[in-house]
Amino acid sequence: MTDDTLLPVRVVALYRFTPFADHETLRQPLAKLCCSLGVKGTLLLAHEGINGTIAGHDDAMEQVLTHIRALPGCADLGVRESRAAEMPFGRMKVRLKREIVTMGEPDIDPRTVVGTYVEPSAWNALISDPDTLVIDTRNDYEVAVGTFRGAVDPDIATFREFPEWFRKRRDELAAQGRTPKVAMFCTGGIRCEKSTALAKKEGVDEVYHLRGGILNYLETIPEAESLWDGECFVFDKRVTVTHGLKQGQYDLCHACRRPISEEDKRSPLYEEGVSCPACHDERTDTQRQRYAAREQQMKLAQQRGE
Repeated sequence: MTDDTLLPVRVVALYRFTPFADHETLRQPLAKLCCSLGVKGTLLLAHEGINGTIAGHDDAMEQVLTHIRALPGCADLGVRESRAAEMPFGRMKVRLKREIVTMGEPDIDPRTVVGTYVEPSAWNALISDPDTLVIDTRNDYEVAVGTFRGAVDPDIATFREFPEWFRKRRDELAAQGRTPKVAMFCTGGIRCEKSTALAKKEGVDEVYHLRGGILNYLETIPEAESLWDGECFVFDKRVTVTHGLKQGQYDLCHACRRPISEEDKRSPLYEEGVSCPACHDERTDTQRQRYAAREQQMKLAQQRGE
């Protein structure tokens, strides 16, 4: 078995809610530094802070993290780290956004109101309590490849849909006279900063979220003690990770960017780079022709070593 500590690429997921007075001015120096060091991935900058996942060799990553920690309010930036055998990103992107995680609720501020953090070591006991409503705040295609036992799937296509779903669920529980504890989780923790803040604003008193998200849990909790079933979708070329943050078994549909299994690849609706069972009926013949041409160009570029 490969020792992951020997893998050459350091992958870092990070976020920080902090008020940037002029986030536009932060973009160019950060992008220039990352590109000069061969660091790749995506970083999002907004008035509310920074979020993203980047990868590179250790020395380069340390320089970039030092730069980010020097930004206003980022001195105690928390990160989740893993290793990869090869670069999981194709390029470096630093983007300016309205929100570093898009919920579409302008009055939600995780810096002022947020749920109670729960360490991975205490998470099993919380979600095993029958009085706890466990909610997976991720998108439907992420939940499909893995989730915690007993978790509720909101069946949402984007995080923007979560507030409407949550308010409806809250009203249903209130009509039943129920006020359960609520425990939320997501990949790295950032979506739960906003989802738990929303729940508190909506009048739910006992709201908890998994510190560091699923990635922290899979890294620290032994598989034999785990209540996680399946794999965890990540937004890079690894596609999914498992316990110990080892690379999973899923591939990626280059047409819709959803995870695909070996069973999906055996479907008559699957064509490499063109369609998969999830997206085939969402695309037109013209789009699929364009995807096929793109896939061919990618294969030719790989043959040329590009």
